[in-house]
Amino acid sequence: MHSEDTQLNQTPVSALTFQVPAVLYNLCRPCPWDWTLFQGNCYFFSTFQLPWKDAVNACEEVGAQLVVIKSDEEQGFLKQTSKKKGYAWMGLSDMKQEGQWLWVDGSPLKWRKYWAPKEPNNLVDEDCADFSDNGWNDNLCSLEKLWICKKPASHCSR
Repeated sequence: MHSEDTQLNQTPVSALTFQVPAVLYNLCRPCPWDWTLFQGNCYFFSTFQLPWKDAVNACEEVGAQLVVIKSDEEQGFLKQTSKKKGYAWMGLSDMKQEGQWLWVDGSPLKWRKYWAPKEPNNLVDEDCADFSDNGWNDNLCSLEKLWICKKPASHCSR
């Protein structure tokens, strides 16, 4: 036992620190380290603000989309998870035609039950939707807000 301790003590620190990233690299993770897994998808909650179009681009750069909400469960998860963070852009806008809300994946908005009371109101040409614990709101696309990306989780193949 004492000889094992001596052997470990003689292992160079640089060799140990090199082994840790290699072990972490080989771990199977469905989502990147700073993303959250929910029902087969990975979600990224930004820590800095961008205008809506820049948020769309930021998500695309990492192989994701500004979040497209597809279910009541997903809405509940996003509401709970983003509660502490405040308003965040989601992938919904009526830029192409006023009143016709489309998701960034091209699908039309099917239900309106998550809009905050008296929203969307198109006050001062508001064409992009943001998300808060009070409900969805239409807002100026040029405003800088937090944003949420979504992409499918990876499958481990070993």
